[in-house]
Amino acid sequence: MLELFENSIYASLLLSVAIGIIGSLMLINRYGFLAASIAHGSYGGVGMAIYFGFSILLGATLFSIALALLLSYITYKNPHRSDTLIGVIWAVGMSIGIIFTNLAPGYNVDLMSFLFGDILMVPETDLYYMAVVDIVLIVSAVIFYNHLLALSYDRDFALLRGVNVKALHTFVLVLIALTVVMSIRSVGLILVIALFSIPPYIAEKFTKNLKEMMVLSASLSAIFCLLGLYVAYVLDIPATASIILTAALFFALVFFKNMNSYKT
Repeated sequence: MLELFENSIYASLLLSVAIGIIGSLMLINRYGFLAASIAHGSYGGVGMAIYFGFSILLGATLFSIALALLLSYITYKNPHRSDTLIGVIWAVGMSIGIIFTNLAPGYNVDLMSFLFGDILMVPETDLYYMAVVDIVLIVSAVIFYNHLLALSYDRDFALLRGVNVKALHTFVLVLIALTVVMSIRSVGLILVIALFSIPPYIAEKFTKNLKEMMVLSASLSAIFCLLGLYVAYVLDIPATASIILTAALFFALVFFKNMNSYKT
C-alpha cells in the first residue's frame, strides 16, 4: 500500500506545510476571496501552457503571479468595488483557460484533473516544485514573521513601525499564487480553498498566537490528508474528495462544539 501511495503521502506532507503557513495568513487577513480568484483565474495559465506547448507548472505559475500583482493593485486602488473586480478576474482567467484549451490541436487530456485534482496522480516533478515552494514559504515566514504578524492583526501599527504594508500585502498574494499552483494536481483549482481554510479554522480555536496556529494547522492538514487517503483506499473512492470530506467532518465537529459552548 505504501508503494502505491508513496507520491501521495509525500504530496500530502508537502501540501500540509503550505497550508499551515499560507492557510493561516489567508484566514486571519480574510484573503479567502482573493485566493479563490487566483486559484480559479490561474486556469488561464494552464490553458495557455497547453496551447503554446510549454510546462503547465510554468504557465500556471507566471499567470497566477500576474493575477496576484493585478489583484494587489486593484484592492489598493479601488477598495470599494474590489469584490466585483476580483469576481471579474476570476471569471476572465477561467474563460481564457477554456478557450486556449479548446483551441489546442489534438489535446484530449482530462481537464477535470486540473479543476478537482487527483493526489494519487501527482508526478515526481511536482514534488520537487512543492518542496521548493515550501522552502520559500518557511524562509519567508521566519524572516518576515513580525511584519506578517503586524499586517495580520494591526495594519495601522505596522505602518507606524515603518512596515511597507502595500509591498507586504503584494508579497503575501504572490506566495498564495505559488501555493495555489503547487496544489493544482493534488487537490485541484476548485477544492484548494476548502483545504486551505479548514485546518487553519480549527487551529485558530486551540492556539494563542500565529506561530502556534501555523504549526497546528500544518499538523491537522497532514492528519486529514493521510486519513483521507486511507479512507479512499478502504472504500475505493476518489482520494481528493475523501480528504476534503474528512477535513469537513472535523470542521463540523469543531463548529457545532463551539456553537454549543456559546449557548451554555
